[in-house]
Amino acid sequence: MLIIYFSINNKLIGLNIFEIIGWLGAVLFISAYLLLSINKLKANKIPYQLMNVLGALCLVLNSYKIDDDPNFILNFVWMCIGLIAILSIIRSKSK
Repeated sequence: MLIIYFSINNKLIGLNIFEIIGWLGAVLFISAYLLLSINKLKANKIPYQLMNVLGALCLVLNSYKIDDDPNFILNFVWMCIGLIAILSIIRSKSK
């Protein structure tokens, strides 16, 4: 398995690719919520929904790898909701 090493305060830290993907998903979720909360994103726009879908996808991959079924299901459903929202936004624009 691919492990990426980096140093923080002269301490060597190694993360496998699935941990990195999981952290990326968490950052996407938190960033999307922060930007929504400070009115930089709108819930009915594609960028917010896309950040949620990509964040959920990252966490689905991570939870699959570590065999965490509750988080897998939660994030899979979250991702599906985001995809439905994106389709709804696209359909409403085409009318």
